[in-house]
Amino acid sequence: MTLRLFFHSDDLKANVEILECTPYEHEFAVVLRATLFHPQGGGQPCDTGWIGESRVLRVVQDPDRIVHFVDRPVEPGMTQIRVDEERRRFNTRMHSAGHLIGHFVQAMGWMPIKAQHWPGEARVQFKPADCAQEVDVQTLQHGLAQWIAHDLPRLTSSREGAREIGFGELPAYGCGGTHVRSLKDLGAVTIESLSHKKGTLSVHYRVD
Repeated sequence: MTLRLFFHSDDLKANVEILECTPYEHEFAVVLRATLFHPQGGGQPCDTGWIGESRVLRVVQDPDRIVHFVDRPVEPGMTQIRVDEERRRFNTRMHSAGHLIGHFVQAMGWMPIKAQHWPGEARVQFKPADCAQEVDVQTLQHGLAQWIAHDLPRLTSSREGAREIGFGELPAYGCGGTHVRSLKDLGAVTIESLSHKKGTLSVHYRVD
């Protein structure tokens, strides 16, 4: 099983061991003993970057290990890996914003059921509980702005072996994604629209 260094570290560089490199169509599939690269999953796009001098094009979960697809082969042994900082920072902000939206709307009686943190199509979806209140863009936008202004810190914990992420006094969510260290790093979150379809509330958003 690949050790997920990103679970406990915000580092973007590390020296790790390459276990294998296998040709795959026009790419090469690389397995590392440990990785900083977040694979696509949990509504979050994958990291990209470099393994040695080879470009990491995509990263996937497969199912007990993480596979890195690169543009040219690498030799087994120790090497440096580097995560693309700009892409990681953006994905981290998007995922963290989705958590805040989940917290705020859940407090209004809606249960989060699905989230997508991709640029241009980011949304969090909810089903109503018995006590569901009406949600409007202005109230949600104001609530998020207040939390960000208070600069709540990220808190990482574990429950029954599962990683959980919270911010300040907000409840923790079980999550394998990457998140900002504190909400000052989130920047501005804009609620673009709310939509209702077949009993599902979708909150569409972006980060600026």
